[in-house]
Amino acid sequence: MSVRDISDDLGALRRRLDEAAHYLKVDELRARQPQLETEASRPDLWDDQERARKVTGELTAVNDDLALYDDLVTAIDDVATLDEMAREEGDDSLADEIESGLVAVSARFDDLELRSLFSGEHDEADAVCEIQSGAGGTDSQDWAEMLLRMYLRWAERRGFDVELDEVSAGQEAGITTATFIVKGRYAYGLLQAERGVHRLVRISPFDSNARRHTAFASVAVVPFLDGGDAEIDIDEKDLRIDTYRSSGAGGQHVNVTDSAVRITHIPTGIVTSCQNERSQRQNKERAMQVLAAKLADLEREKRADELAAIAGEQREVAWGSQIRSYVLQPYQMVKDLRTDHEVGNPEAVLDGDVGQFMESYLRWRRAEAEKD
Repeated sequence: MSVRDISDDLGALRRRLDEAAHYLKVDELRARQPQLETEASRPDLWDDQERARKVTGELTAVNDDLALYDDLVTAIDDVATLDEMAREEGDDSLADEIESGLVAVSARFDDLELRSLFSGEHDEADAVCEIQSGAGGTDSQDWAEMLLRMYLRWAERRGFDVELDEVSAGQEAGITTATFIVKGRYAYGLLQAERGVHRLVRISPFDSNARRHTAFASVAVVPFLDGGDAEIDIDEKDLRIDTYRSSGAGGQHVNVTDSAVRITHIPTGIVTSCQNERSQRQNKERAMQVLAAKLADLEREKRADELAAIAGEQREVAWGSQIRSYVLQPYQMVKDLRTDHEVGNPEAVLDGDVGQFMESYLRWRRAEAEKD
C-alpha cells in the first residue's frame, strides 16, 4: 500500500481542532487554570467544604479539557510527522499506520464534538430524575421498572454514580415511582433528552391470553446543584412533612429503614421523598435538596416564559403524548418521535444503549434553534 496524499485530511483535522479550541474555550481555561491551582493549594480550603468541592471540581474539569485538547494537538502532529517521514524516506510500509492514525484522531473528535452541543446553564450539573408509571396498569408499572434499569445501566456504562433515593413498588409488579440522582459531568445535559412520556408495545407477560398491550411511563429531569440552589428560599410553613416506614420497594434497589420522609410543597403540589439514607434527618435533607432543585427548575422555566412545568411540558401519561416508542411486538424498533432517530434493536437500548438517542436529541435541538 502506497502512502497517499493526506494533506486534505490533516487540514480538516486542524480545522476541527480550531473549532474545539473555540467551544472548549481553551484560552479561558489556560487563564483560569493557575487561579484554580492557587485556590486549591490554600491550607484553609476545606474550612468551607462547599467552596472546596466547587474549586476542586472546576479544577478537575479544566485539567481534563486542556489535557484532551493538548493530546489532540500531539496526535495530529504525530500523524503529520509520520507522513513526512514516509515521504522523505519513500517508506510505503508506514501507510497503514498513517491511515489508522487518521481514523483514530477523527474518532476522538467525533466524541469531543458532543461537548459543543451543551449550551445550557446547568448542562454540566448532576441530574435529578423521576420515573412515574402511567396508563397501562401492571404493564405500566413493570415498564417503569424497565426504564429505571435502562438508565441505571446507561449511567454505569458512562462511569456516572447513581444515588437511588426512593422507589415505590407496584401493586403486582414493577414500580409506581422512582427518584434517583445521576452524578457526573454533563449528566443533566444528556438526561434532559429523556424528559417526557415513553411508550412500550409488547405481548404482556401479565395477560393470560398473551395479547399485545401498550404501557406508558413518564420521565422528569431537573438539574441538581449540590448544596442546594441559592435562588430558592423555601418557607417551612409551605411544607407538609410526612414520615413513614420504607417497604424496601424495588427489591435490591432500596435499603429498608424506619425513617423515610415525604415532603409536599403545598403552593406548587410538588412532592419529593427519600428512603435510602440511614436516618430520618438525612432523608429529610436529601428530599429538601431535591425539592430545591425542582423549585429552581420551575422558576427558571417561568422566567423563560415557557408553558412547561417542572420537568418539561406536563402531558397526560397516555396515548398521543409520548416522545419515544419502544416496540417489541409485532416488530422490533425504538423510535424517537422528535428526532426520528430509530434503531431495530430494542433489547440493546433497554440494556442501557440509550446514549445514541440523547446525542441525536442534542443535535436536533441545536438544528431547531438555528432555524429560529
